[in-house]
Amino acid sequence: MEKIEVEEVVIDELQEQKNKYLLLAADFDNYRKRTAKDYQDLQKSAGKDILVSLLDVLDDCDRAEKSIDNDGISLIFNKLRTTLGTKGLTPFDSIGEVFDVDKHEAISELNAGAEMRGKVIDEVMKGYYLNDKIVRYAKVVVGV
Repeated sequence: MEKIEVEEVVIDELQEQKNKYLLLAADFDNYRKRTAKDYQDLQKSAGKDILVSLLDVLDDCDRAEKSIDNDGISLIFNKLRTTLGTKGLTPFDSIGEVFDVDKHEAISELNAGAEMRGKVIDEVMKGYYLNDKIVRYAKVVVGV
């Protein structure tokens, strides 16, 4: 082999190794970003099961608060709502909004005036977000 041919072979091999290195570095960077995102998602939803199981208790608190006129009970229930809110659990209101299958579950339909057609008339169970993800759809009555 001549000197020029050897140099070309070495340059080609060097370029091939450089390309492999760049691909490996890009793969590693993608892996790092993906695992960081997965870790953040896991942290946001770590207590999801516990919070979702407390939604029934929160519904009972809402019902009890409506039937009992006691400032002490209201204070306790508000503290529970605030504590759950700091963990990322937030309710969303549905009454008067346009029915949205991504947020609502229609359990009944009711004849309504033209202004309430396709809108939520009543909310049987509140819907909740956990860190901007729906953990429970609102069960609603829709006007037809």
